[in-house]
Amino acid sequence: MRIAYPPALTPVVVASPHSGMHYPAAFLETVRLDLAMLRRSEDCFVDSLLADAPACGAPLIAATFPRVFCDVNRAKWELDPAMFDGRLPVDAITDSPKLRAGFGMMARRAGPGRDIYRKPLPVAEAAYRQTMFWQPYHDALRSLIDRALDLFGRCLLLDGHSMPKSPFRNAPDIVLGDAHGTACDPRLVAIVENALRARNYTVARNNPYAGGYVTRHYGRPHFGVHVLQIEISRSLYMDEETLLPLPSFERVRHDLTSVMAEVVDAAEAMHALGLGKSVGRSIPGAA
Repeated sequence: MRIAYPPALTPVVVASPHSGMHYPAAFLETVRLDLAMLRRSEDCFVDSLLADAPACGAPLIAATFPRVFCDVNRAKWELDPAMFDGRLPVDAITDSPKLRAGFGMMARRAGPGRDIYRKPLPVAEAAYRQTMFWQPYHDALRSLIDRALDLFGRCLLLDGHSMPKSPFRNAPDIVLGDAHGTACDPRLVAIVENALRARNYTVARNNPYAGGYVTRHYGRPHFGVHVLQIEISRSLYMDEETLLPLPSFERVRHDLTSVMAEVVDAAEAMHALGLGKSVGRSIPGAA
């Protein structure tokens, strides 16, 4: 995990939880898929697309470990019991749409029909990944959110992701997820959407991505915390077969930098819009 800080803090935090590329050697020894196949699950280059966030006034937190190893956009004990040799804790989440698809905190699959592991894992492995990877990421993210709350009484978290090219005609370039209006004030969503549309991107809301664990867990507008998930089509900036950037990469990065700058300006005016809460108020029950 790495965090880049701006010269002066604003109410905005930017995150890239799925762009990590460091695959632990011990993990690779347990899998049946080669590295090229595992890498297709990454949100490739999203951290690079958002790398100018600190220059715009927002800290950038990025996971360096891959999502197939530890997915911080899932609940801590959201795990498929069939993956493990032993019993999960009684409070584990063992059934959810994401788990049925193979994508828990520890993924069972790297994509449709691509099972990751050769054999069941010890439950202790799940506890290790939570303690050493999942929890530190959320502790750091929570600290950035709390700092914004302490300083400004409000926070806007932009959670950056990428999505594979859709087979459907007229699919959007970018999908904004606010958990169907519950995680972010609609005025902030409109600011982001309008800024993207002004740069000729087609934008949809909540379909097919409404936001994962981070959006739903931290997004509490009534406590001054607004979270917006941003899914960017990989076809805009990379070759999905070679996993290499396209010539259009720099244009997309430049556009997202200018969008982030607009959003930071808007977020700094959140108090005047009545979107903030009392300074120092923290999120109850957060990780």
